[in-house]
Amino acid sequence: MSEDVHPHSDRLDAMSTQEVVQLMHAEDRRAVEAVAPHLDRIAAAIDAIASRVRAGGNLHYFGAGTSGRIAELDAAEVAPTFGVDAVRAHAAGDGAAEDDADLGMSDSRAAGLTAGDAVVGVSASGRTAYVLAAMKEARAKGAMVVGFSCATNTPLGELADVAIEIETGPEVIAGSTRLKSGTVQKVVLNMISTGVFVRLGHTYRGRMTGVVAANAKLHRRAVKLIHDLTGVPPADAEMTLVAANGSAKAAVLMLRCTLSADEAAARLHEHNGDLAAALGERTRA
Repeated sequence: MSEDVHPHSDRLDAMSTQEVVQLMHAEDRRAVEAVAPHLDRIAAAIDAIASRVRAGGNLHYFGAGTSGRIAELDAAEVAPTFGVDAVRAHAAGDGAAEDDADLGMSDSRAAGLTAGDAVVGVSASGRTAYVLAAMKEARAKGAMVVGFSCATNTPLGELADVAIEIETGPEVIAGSTRLKSGTVQKVVLNMISTGVFVRLGHTYRGRMTGVVAANAKLHRRAVKLIHDLTGVPPADAEMTLVAANGSAKAAVLMLRCTLSADEAAARLHEHNGDLAAALGERTRA
């Protein structure tokens, strides 16, 4: 458990800086390696969430303290990466808020959850009152619930349709779950959000086709993406991107299928934004 004292911690203060960072690096590697036996559960969560989002539902994260902040970070990165707005993060602060079951219930109710949504509760201990209360309310609304903790046999896991319980062991600083537990939470939430939107067709050949060209760097990325996927010169790719109102997906479809911007947009809408499906390369369930 993260609250246990690490066997090397008694001499942590006497270590050299090099020894401290070597210990932390070794422990982070062990934590990431601990994810491997749970990949089947993570994949099951991804498929269950994707089926809900494909049908029009949303993905909601609930967490408190460090877990809540990591969930907020993952949710914030989804829109600029995939060009979709289907992930919400609900986070209690530190201290007393973590123990506030009423706040968890209130936040869950305020989220407007429905039976079509998927909910991931994130708690290093799997016992955070805020998260447990939010998950109970989510279950009452019929939402699909994933419980993600860095401990085993937890109340959160018992509540979940899919339980991901990854034992990360004692932290270098006992109880500081921003360390190994935080690392594992970031790794697994990356997998979940990325896996969901890959399954839903919001990437194409490993590229961020949903990229929003909101600045010069992202504009250049979109132009390069169009050039790579169609073979047209960069100048033509840029011109088509402008005609497609900044949608790289629509620009690729316009060039590959000789469509107008309106026709490309309509075809993408018909295929729920899945470029491969719009190109006729696969069908979606």
